[in-house]
Amino acid sequence: MRIEIHGSELAAATAAAALSWVGHQVRWVPHETMRWPELQAADWLRREPDLLDRLEEGLEQGTLRLANGEGSAGGADARIDILWLALSPEQREEAGDLAAKVAGRQDGALVLVNNSTFPVGETERLEVRLGGNGRRAVALVDMIEEGRAWDSFTRPGRWLLGCDDERAEAQVREVLRAFNRRRDVMQLMPRRAAELTKLATIGMLATRISYMNEIAGLADSLGVDVEYVRQGMGADSRIGYEYLYPGCGFGGPHFSRDLMRLADVQVAIGRHSALLEQVLDINEQKKETLFRKLWTHFHGQLEGRTVAIWGAAFKPGSARIDHAPVLTLLRALWAQGVRVQLHDPAATPALRAEVGEHPLLTLFDGDPYAACENADALILVTEWKHYWNPDWPRLSSTLREKLLLDGRNIYDPAHVADWGLVYRGIGRRAEPPERTSSR
Repeated sequence: MRIEIHGSELAAATAAAALSWVGHQVRWVPHETMRWPELQAADWLRREPDLLDRLEEGLEQGTLRLANGEGSAGGADARIDILWLALSPEQREEAGDLAAKVAGRQDGALVLVNNSTFPVGETERLEVRLGGNGRRAVALVDMIEEGRAWDSFTRPGRWLLGCDDERAEAQVREVLRAFNRRRDVMQLMPRRAAELTKLATIGMLATRISYMNEIAGLADSLGVDVEYVRQGMGADSRIGYEYLYPGCGFGGPHFSRDLMRLADVQVAIGRHSALLEQVLDINEQKKETLFRKLWTHFHGQLEGRTVAIWGAAFKPGSARIDHAPVLTLLRALWAQGVRVQLHDPAATPALRAEVGEHPLLTLFDGDPYAACENADALILVTEWKHYWNPDWPRLSSTLREKLLLDGRNIYDPAHVADWGLVYRGIGRRAEPPERTSSR
């Protein structure tokens, strides 16, 4: 099929790569705010396994063509079957004009696939801009997972399709047929239902995380290891283990943005959600929890201290720091005159772009132990896999005050304490044994 994709989001890049890979004739129009040269250099795209290689492969084979600034092509060869929109929420106002412009350049049928996270009802409004004549708009919910975008598109657990027209459904099924062979993963529902389902799912996941963080705080106050509580809850078949890990707050360009979009939907129709407000408040508070633990340990005497941080990205496998907990932590530490030595294997360029050359910040992207030199404490913020099993003797001998703050509960408290370190996690703690001999 002939497909035209608009947008510079991860969803747009992934769709362009995957659809051209299986033989569709794809024309990709990146948004003017980030054209192809900028996308090629973007850390978040380069960090995605296989994705950049597949894009370059499509360009070489000719199944993928790029438009960089010339807009939509004119002439007979511009006729397309599918207009695929994967725009950011901030580009919503452009979507209607874009749909009308593309629809106006050709006669006959056209299916608009709205792969953007827009307000509920936006797909219906986009269909109006297509001008009738059998042209339809469907909502294909963005299910891309950052860090595994290629796999989540080409081997999906499900596609959530909002569609009210049999012919449009058949067109979308044909577009995605190569990724829907083993079993039918297409879940069909009305357009508004699909749009709301995406937002409601994000809200539910955020609620589970925030609730578990509340329980972790309670466990801390009662002297209970929250890991026992987590495993006990997860073993209940009505609950399960997914998104039941306490931590120092969630972030990310999509998760946080979609949660705010759900809040906007509530406000737009005059509803007040006390639950959603609490979820958002709890998450922001949790971004400060590691600072509060550090403050408590040193009895508020933080000025002049040096702290090492492992991890800045909002999640492992990403180079992004959008709404990441590390930003809140850094602001709190700097306000107290704390020097920070931060290591992250991917996100240091994004952090430098966000905060500049701060006098109290030194960045490392090579040896993580270099960030611990002359540091009083180590704070783990992002659970990159190579942080999971550190050289404990080296770490214990390097940290001056022997304090480890685990913002993701990836370490075993007793094991850490056995190496002479004070361990503080989220709802977990351990003290080093009283003994003079070392392990």
